[in-house]
Amino acid sequence: MSTGNAAEKPGNNRKMTGGRVHNWEQIPSEPVRAGLSRKGYKWQNMMMVMNECHPGMKLNPHSHTFEQLAYIVSGRAIYHIDAIGHQVGPGSLLVIPAFAVHYIEPVGTEPVMNLDFFEPAREDYMHLVKYLEEEPQSGQES
Repeated sequence: MSTGNAAEKPGNNRKMTGGRVHNWEQIPSEPVRAGLSRKGYKWQNMMMVMNECHPGMKLNPHSHTFEQLAYIVSGRAIYHIDAIGHQVGPGSLLVIPAFAVHYIEPVGTEPVMNLDFFEPAREDYMHLVKYLEEEPQSGQES
């Protein structure tokens, strides 16, 4: 049953998606430290952050006041959550509870592509999505 909402009508996804298509390869990346870079994407209150983690990078145990969902796109790692090491690889999903001390430790020779999800969007990562404010609203891939 349709409510008549414009977002429900065929060809009217723009209201639901913002009418934007992006490709991770073209999103600007930020070097964090040796062996680690990241880039972000945001829609309304949700943020995704793609981390490229290289074997041998400096490990950074940390915690924060919000939950985090992590998805391993490629590569292999040990993902430490509250002193428990979890073997992860492509397709692995992890929920990192608020306040849990966690970090990723790449293993093997290939970089780990780790996609993190945050809701609400992280205020300290807003600089990663500045490019979204600077681009025109269009239905074309950027």
